[in-house]
Order: sequence, then structure tokens, then C-alpha cells
Amino acid sequence: MLVIGECINASIQAVAQAIAKRNREFIQGLAKAQADAGADFIDVNVGAGDSSQSNQIESIEWVVETVQEVTDKPLTIDSDLYAIIEAALGKYKGETVMINSVTAEPERLETIGALAAKSKARLVALAMSAEGIPESVELRLKACDTIMTKLTSMGMAPEQIYFDPLVLPISVDPKQGTVTLKTIEQIKARYPSAKTAMGLSNVSFGLPSRKLVNRAFLLMAAYAGLDAAILDPRDEKMMSQVRIGDMLTGKDALCKGFTKAYRQGKIVD
Repeated sequence: MLVIGECINASIQAVAQAIAKRNREFIQGLAKAQADAGADFIDVNVGAGDSSQSNQIESIEWVVETVQEVTDKPLTIDSDLYAIIEAALGKYKGETVMINSVTAEPERLETIGALAAKSKARLVALAMSAEGIPESVELRLKACDTIMTKLTSMGMAPEQIYFDPLVLPISVDPKQGTVTLKTIEQIKARYPSAKTAMGLSNVSFGLPSRKLVNRAFLLMAAYAGLDAAILDPRDEKMMSQVRIGDMLTGKDALCKGFTKAYRQGKIVD
């Protein structure tokens, strides 16, 4: 499973402050820690509160340059604003990049989709339209159909598209965990070449022992067909579950990855 490190996100107060103060050591420390912990991509998100678009452009350019000074891990440019994504790509030096995200909204598909196609980026596509997050599997799949049709018409390959089935807190609606899992299953059945990706933390919002809930949901999602997860790779128990999930779903040939990680002391129970 592809691991996307989530820690450089301005929704976290300490990160927002570090970005505002241009604290290079703090941001680079987060980047290195995630890379060392096994992240395949490092997500960078500078959107916070009432920060203006011009400030966000300056911030994303600084963050991209700052992170690339200490790691060659590919980045996930995390924004729903075209100008922010374009600015980040302008500073990006890597060959592989991911954009997070687009929805089935026509304007965003037209602009961000074209940018992703031009830059040959992987693109996270949320299974939703302008009406918001659909409650049912069927409506989420309808949004995915719209996205797939448009993006492939623009030259993107299905393999570049990472559908996010969306996760809502089960503390609000206990049925939403099942809806997410069934959406993953249906996306993989309908579009075998496309990928799936999601953030885990929403599922446990409002509950105690959130990390335990997140780890359990990760394994369930791995069985349903999840290809990538946005998480904190510094969580050794979570990374252990990632490796176990790969092994139990047949993605780890002869269990070599798991046994190697065990010998290195990276499997924590």
C-alpha cells in the first residue's frame, strides 16, 4: 500500500505557525521523519483559515523548495485551488508528483484535470460533486463515473487516478464505515486499473482511542481494495498494520516485506 505522509498540513497549528514564520528546521524535520519512517509520498498543504491566495502561493512555493532540500521523496500537492497547485508544480523538481484533489464539479475537472494531465501527475479524485458528500454508494459511484469520463478524455490513464471513496465519522453515522468500504469495492470492480486512496482519521472523529479505530479500519479497507492511505507514518503501529495488510491481501510475495520489516524491528504490536 502506498503511504502518503500527512504531517505537513497547515490545519495543524504548529505546522501553520512554522510555515508563517518560515521555520525551515521544523518543516524539514517533519519531512525527514516521515521519509525515514517509510512514507512513499509526502503531502504538503498550506491552506489555513483566512490566509489569502497570494499568501498561500508564497507559502506553497517555500514549502516545496524547503522539503525538496532534505528528501527526494515525491510530493503530494494538497489543495483544491488551481493557482496553489500550479505554483507548487512550478517549484517542483521531481519526476513523480501527486495532486490532491479534484471533484466531479465541471469547473474543477476542467482546470485541475488539465493541469494534472499536462504534468503527468497522479490525481486524487473525491467521489463527490458540487452537492457535497453523497450518503450512498450509488451516488459516490456516479461522481466517479463523471470524473473518469472527463479525465480520460483529457488524456489521463486510469492508473493515474486515485479515487477517494470519502470517510465520514462513524460517531455521527455508524453506517458510513460500511458505505466507504463498499464504495472502495465497487470502484475497484468498475475500474480495475484505477487506484483508491483515502485519509483514515475522519472515521474515528469524536471517539476515544482514535488510533486503534484507525488501524482497524485500515485493515478492513485494505481487504476492500484500498491502494493508498494518507496517514502519519511516524505511527509505528499504523505502519505495522500497513505491512500486515499488504501481506494478508496477497500484495507481499512470500511475506518477504513483512519478515524483512520484522527483522528490522519495524513490526510493533
